[in-house]
Amino acid sequence: MTEQKGKLFVLSAPSGAGKTTLAKRVMEIHPDLRVATSYTTREKRSGEIQDVDYFFVDHEEFETLLVAGEFLEHAEVFGNFYGTGRRQVETLREAGHNVLLEIDWQGARQVRDKQPDCCSILILPPSIAALEERLRLRETDSEDVIRHRLSEAVDDISHWKEFDHVVINDDLELAIATLNDVMIHDGDDTKTTNPDLRRKVDALLARDGG
Repeated sequence: MTEQKGKLFVLSAPSGAGKTTLAKRVMEIHPDLRVATSYTTREKRSGEIQDVDYFFVDHEEFETLLVAGEFLEHAEVFGNFYGTGRRQVETLREAGHNVLLEIDWQGARQVRDKQPDCCSILILPPSIAALEERLRLRETDSEDVIRHRLSEAVDDISHWKEFDHVVINDDLELAIATLNDVMIHDGDDTKTTNPDLRRKVDALLARDGG
């Protein structure tokens, strides 16, 4: 009997929407869920482990992999390159494992083009005002950085219709339950084709001047 192919979940969110927290909680619920290890050209930091935290490569090797079509998605961030290995994801899925990718909307678009059977999920804050409050509570960013992140967030949210599902992270426990339901049942309530969901997100953008 052939083992059923695993699912590919693509999770995206503007900075501060709670994507990392939600992903960690979902991983606790589904310990069999696999997270693909990304490639990066940045320097390894203290405590990071090669082939565990990242596949650390130099620019030349990254370029070689890119030209060979070895990435499902890739991006440049502050002069360093990051990418998700196509072969690793496909191997995990063929072995029957469900795979989770945490990437931005641009990376999600690249993955959808190459793996159209993936399930793409966008995590949103209940409002831009709530997002601003969360960013300020971190007390890690300057005012300029916060304003830049908020501007980027509005742009990120504007691409919401490209995703299969939207989960609004207003209440953490409810958002976890909703995300879990999406991954198990592919529910209709969060689908971006759902008129009620569309009204909610349009209202979110309109209320914040988007």
